[in-house]
Amino acid sequence: MGQIGIGLQLYTLRDATAEDFEGTLRKVAAMGYEGVEFAGYGGIEAEKMRDLLQELGLKAIGSHIGLHLLESQLDEEIAYLKTIGAKYAICPYLLDDQRSAEAWAKHFVAFEEYGKRFREAGIDFAYHNHDFEFKVEIDGKEVFDALYERISPELLKVEMDIGWVQFSGKDPLAYIAKYAGRLPLLHLKDYRDNNGQLPIDTVELGRGDLPLLAIINSAVEANVEWLIVEQDTCTNPPLEAVAESMDWLKKNFLNA
Repeated sequence: MGQIGIGLQLYTLRDATAEDFEGTLRKVAAMGYEGVEFAGYGGIEAEKMRDLLQELGLKAIGSHIGLHLLESQLDEEIAYLKTIGAKYAICPYLLDDQRSAEAWAKHFVAFEEYGKRFREAGIDFAYHNHDFEFKVEIDGKEVFDALYERISPELLKVEMDIGWVQFSGKDPLAYIAKYAGRLPLLHLKDYRDNNGQLPIDTVELGRGDLPLLAIINSAVEANVEWLIVEQDTCTNPPLEAVAESMDWLKKNFLNA
């Protein structure tokens, strides 16, 4: 399916997975997605999840693991990822009171330790951005860049949410190129400009304002491993939305 794997961040389907996790995975596989990135496991035991993924031909890309879980049950998270064969563990978000310069200085230390623990288990640790990483500076550098300067590539990879990068006023193509070789995961997100106002109006691929084909070509050149479709919120039914995004990828990239 092309030079890059196409995955789905299951947070987009959080309501559907809450009702029927297994059935939702079956629908995702039928759409043609190659892999999934988890945001919780719906209470399914790791061995059962592993077997289900193997049955459906879906790869476990990795999982978004909240900071509170990294702090409180790191061993359990590592064990689950190893059982399902996932390669990546990603810190997905920080709460408002965790975003000050002082808090970030502590995160740098903690993230390095998490990176060591995951690396010992054969898993790569990564961080997923939003827009707030571009609003705080440490030693004259925006946190987004300072984070990756302070922590070595062996201990912290980049999961770049390209929609949030563009929303923050940055050049998405320049940022992909800047982190080439350290950027295995790219969240492919489209949105309509709302005059820079939140909440971000995420839409199906091809319905928004991002230069998606140029972004994908840049991702290929940067040796990105996975393009991961994600919509924070969906106006249309989420299963229909991710199916439409997959159809856009088939038409414009996979079968182009």
